[in-house]
Amino acid sequence: MTIYDAYSHWKQRGKKKEKKKLYKFPSRLPPPPHLLYPTHNHTPPPTSSLGYSPPSSNSQHHHHITCKMEVHDFTYIFVLGLFLAFADAFGIGANDVANSFSPSVAARSLTLLQACSIALFTEFGGAILLGSSTTDTIKNGIIDLKNFDGNPGLLMLAFACALAGSSFWVITASRFGAPVSTTHSIVGAIAGVGVAAFGGGSVKWGWNGFGKIVASWFISPAVAGTISAMIYLITKYGILRSPNSLRRGINAIPIYAGVTLTVCVFYIVYKGGKSDSLTGNTGALLGIVFGIGAFITLFAFFFVRPFFIRRLINEESLRWYHVFYVPFLPPRPVDPHVSAKIAGTYTDHNPVEKPADVETAKAKGEVVIEDANITPDATLVALDKQDTSPSLFSKAKKLVLKNITRDVVTADNKRIQEVHEHAVKFDSKTEYLYSALQVCTASFASFAHGSNDVANAVGPLAAIFHIWQTAEIPGKKSDVPIWILAFGGVAIDIGLITMGYRVMKNLGNNITYHSPSRGFAMELGAALTVVSASFIGLPVSTTHCITGSTVFVGFCNGTAKALNWKMISWMLFSWILTVPVSGAVAGLLFALISNAPRPL
Repeated sequence: MTIYDAYSHWKQRGKKKEKKKLYKFPSRLPPPPHLLYPTHNHTPPPTSSLGYSPPSSNSQHHHHITCKMEVHDFTYIFVLGLFLAFADAFGIGANDVANSFSPSVAARSLTLLQACSIALFTEFGGAILLGSSTTDTIKNGIIDLKNFDGNPGLLMLAFACALAGSSFWVITASRFGAPVSTTHSIVGAIAGVGVAAFGGGSVKWGWNGFGKIVASWFISPAVAGTISAMIYLITKYGILRSPNSLRRGINAIPIYAGVTLTVCVFYIVYKGGKSDSLTGNTGALLGIVFGIGAFITLFAFFFVRPFFIRRLINEESLRWYHVFYVPFLPPRPVDPHVSAKIAGTYTDHNPVEKPADVETAKAKGEVVIEDANITPDATLVALDKQDTSPSLFSKAKKLVLKNITRDVVTADNKRIQEVHEHAVKFDSKTEYLYSALQVCTASFASFAHGSNDVANAVGPLAAIFHIWQTAEIPGKKSDVPIWILAFGGVAIDIGLITMGYRVMKNLGNNITYHSPSRGFAMELGAALTVVSASFIGLPVSTTHCITGSTVFVGFCNGTAKALNWKMISWMLFSWILTVPVSGAVAGLLFALISNAPRPL
């Protein structure tokens, strides 16, 4: 080797050392492209259309990427977010709202059509009148919003993918009649996006994050079930098992009504998003709540109690509106069908067997009059036989009412009938007393749900809309315009009337036998649990609360055979699947889109 060759070798070695130094970057931020690619012959790796460039597999840290965005950029993400938020709210209606009304429908205090009609107003009214004008940008703060600093477009995509994951799981669960927590679903979806974008370290796994979610699987059903069981056992041994249960029940109605309405009003005022001024003023809050409770107690004593005495004991022919002036109403004729009507409604839920000739006539399309007191008109029968083809209006009416006129009460298989046989049945008239209370509890819970839980669907949409309008990252709280609240309320209502019957059937008589006294204890116990837990900071889910209440009240029959354990196990399994499935769908979708190459 000549002296020149040795010199050249030494010079090339020095350049390699210098080049190696250029590739060492202790910072978590990505190195400048001109250092990574010092010559024009090298091409940077492809980036997505949002400017997001994922770190290589050799990197130990996920890097923070910045991307400039102009106002009204990525309009397609905003439009996609509208569809996905609608789907998520649709699922909430099919699942969460059905949870609120399932005990009332299962106990026959309301028909499915009546429950859906009430919910149309309570859910939409709750969302508009008491719906929060602000909501958490990141639900439960499960990931840090600072991860998205400098990249609003990426945050828009993250929320769209989170809505996709959440809506997929909630609608899938509703399709199979499994009651799941919609809050846990959206939290799991956002966590999945966080893991896909920034790694597992970006998610809060401790008590203030996923620790509370896991704890709520046990705390919610246990606490709500215990409270509901206590309410039912007091009713059972204090009233229902008494030889003179009807008279005792009527005398206790003012107390029950006062306590129930006090809890319901407190639930709405405290959970309603626009009641911040009241929740900050404890004196004003308690004054309003207990003032309304006292008024209801007095009204029940002087009006409702006399109404039930005349209606159930004297069996007078009274209508519901007579309760408002019954003390001034003169004696009315006796209704001989009162006992028969009530006994036929609040007994068992087994299917009614019809004579073979009736079924044969129906199969042939003939007109069947099943009430022996009604004589069919010959002219009408002839007209019916002449024109059997349904009109366009009839077809449309049948399509609209198809899923809200279904039978979700009858125990239609032997397994459910055997479960119901182990339940203790009580006097039908005494059970009837709790129907009105049960309807009030379900309606108030639905109103509060519309005001509070609608944020699960519209919260991410509000954040997407804010970014699209301003090209800036929102703060910890996102403003929710009134049109977005209305948008979510309509979607919730549509979800309830199209798919709500599936969850109502499974969470009702498919778990255990329901009656008005049992359903009232379930709903009141769940509402008490949600309010109490919110005050002391315990993590609870309304879905888990009503499920736990149903199971614990079923236990009060004195035997485990009064419960359908197969259905209960299926529901528990769906709870465990909620976070992983919604998170996996959202995370995989985000990773696929954000890592997609863009044209050069």
